[in-house]
Amino acid sequence: MRKNEELYIILFQRAYFKMENTENISLGGYSWRFNAIDEALSERIAQAYELPGYLADLLCRRNVAFADVENFIYPKLQNLMPDPYVLQDMQKAVERVAEAVIAQEKIAIIGDYDVDGATSSSILTRFLKQVGITPLVHIPSREEGYGPSDLAFAKFKDQKINLVITIDCGTTAFDVLNRAADAGFEIIIIDHHEAEAVLPKVYAVVNPKRLDEENSCESLQYMSAVGVGFMFLVALNRQLRQKGFYQERSEPNLLQLLDLVALGTVCDVVPLRGLNRAYVKQGLKVMALQQNVGLKNLMQELKMSTAPSAYHLGFVLGPRINACGRVGDATLGSKLLCSENDDEAQKLAAKFNEFNEQRKEIENYVLLQAIEQVEKEESEFPMAFAYGKDWHQGVIGIVAGKLKERYHLPAFVMSVEDNDVKGSARSVDGVDLGALIIAAKETGVITGGGGHTMAAGFSLLPTQISEFKKFAGEYITQRLDEHQAVPQLNIDCRLSVGAVNLNFAENISLLEPFGTGNPEPQIMLSDVVISRPQVVGSGHVKCFLSSSSGGYLPAIAFRCTDNEIGQALLANYGEVYDVVGNVKIDEWQGQKKVQFVINDIMRK
Repeated sequence: MRKNEELYIILFQRAYFKMENTENISLGGYSWRFNAIDEALSERIAQAYELPGYLADLLCRRNVAFADVENFIYPKLQNLMPDPYVLQDMQKAVERVAEAVIAQEKIAIIGDYDVDGATSSSILTRFLKQVGITPLVHIPSREEGYGPSDLAFAKFKDQKINLVITIDCGTTAFDVLNRAADAGFEIIIIDHHEAEAVLPKVYAVVNPKRLDEENSCESLQYMSAVGVGFMFLVALNRQLRQKGFYQERSEPNLLQLLDLVALGTVCDVVPLRGLNRAYVKQGLKVMALQQNVGLKNLMQELKMSTAPSAYHLGFVLGPRINACGRVGDATLGSKLLCSENDDEAQKLAAKFNEFNEQRKEIENYVLLQAIEQVEKEESEFPMAFAYGKDWHQGVIGIVAGKLKERYHLPAFVMSVEDNDVKGSARSVDGVDLGALIIAAKETGVITGGGGHTMAAGFSLLPTQISEFKKFAGEYITQRLDEHQAVPQLNIDCRLSVGAVNLNFAENISLLEPFGTGNPEPQIMLSDVVISRPQVVGSGHVKCFLSSSSGGYLPAIAFRCTDNEIGQALLANYGEVYDVVGNVKIDEWQGQKKVQFVINDIMRK
């Protein structure tokens, strides 16, 4: 991009951002917000790091400090991972497992049935196999319930296994783990869920959310379980090396596990900042090499022809692995990710697609009933709250997420059995669900649960539903401001259609991977005319965007034919709009083109 063109874009958008935010509501139901920036800091970043001015502006809008720019754009593990021993009990846990490896003791692993659980249990399994131990892995079914169970420990006792590692679970499993510890099991918890003041009386608890952590490295607070697990393996590998364990055997290549670390990190919807950025950025490079047999076959089954991105992890691969734990066999995710056999992996990958189709059907059934229930009953609290007797436990988390997106409010969805209720919740900014669930448990309005800021699971008795609804509603009301009743769409950059070109798109891609904590830049195109709209695929609308100042840009709006955005695009009466969306690079047969993905529009 020419210097004078770039300067024009920066001055144009900054002048607009200084205007008052519009009070108009878009066709998507949002109030658009234009956030100001520290212009002096942006110019300093642009000069010091030789970046385009608009890219420096975007970094400022993401609150990237001047000293952190290099690590944000080029995240590397060696720069962002602290010594693993910074975490409480890490050294104690590592020394015990190293002792077990050297002595070739039996080890059991308890994981979880979601993607974070599957990936975290898999990296432990793959590493232990490379150092001569094949662990017994227990992934609980939905019916068995989340986390450690007496059933699992009975199985371990039968196998004469004494050392047990729980990963992505265990921090609040007091009853089960205390009984197991009393029975003589040595238990190591590796987790990332919210902790209480008291911990289970186990051998070690490695969890950055422990209340007694010093929090000297802020990014550790928002790691997924697989991220904590990888730090554990880095420390364990170092301990084995220091003990001389690798003198007569080859040392495992930990970097080859980063594809699984990236997958679990993205799918657990943790912020892609700090160490998490390095995990995902480097993990995507490893995944592109297709060294993991299971992932390779799943990608082939899905006909993924391009290099994987964070989008593929969160919306293509992740949902298939999740579907096994939701409506199929919860153990299959871990089996696929640990597979070394192409024939086995190919068969498993085909099953994943079948389970995903089943999951979609069940999910749609529950979602429609939940929407009907929410919209039929007038709620006194700013939340979506729904429950049903025949609702499959495996989809209530997804449905809660879709209710949150639909109403822009915290959402709670529950599956009611005769004597038990299983629930899942998803949140919005301003409401910490992990803290809410812990408070509800301490108050006695639920029987159990846990989670983190944006997502949580919980259980209660059918007789407690009304009491929990009141508790959650009052908790949320105290934390949501009135202005949050209308959701805001934060806009990063305002351009003309002609300014969106391949060079601009490639510069924007330096901010990848995008996700929670680092959303894709929302670009506003001003005074746009829509032409040649047509429906494609399952309710998508393709069109072209143009303006009187010049430029012609292909665009698409996904899943929109049944809402106001799609209807406005298809009406095509020559009206002028402001359009907000993301810039994508579409590559086909070696040719790169720019496409605009429409997220929202507003009439002028």
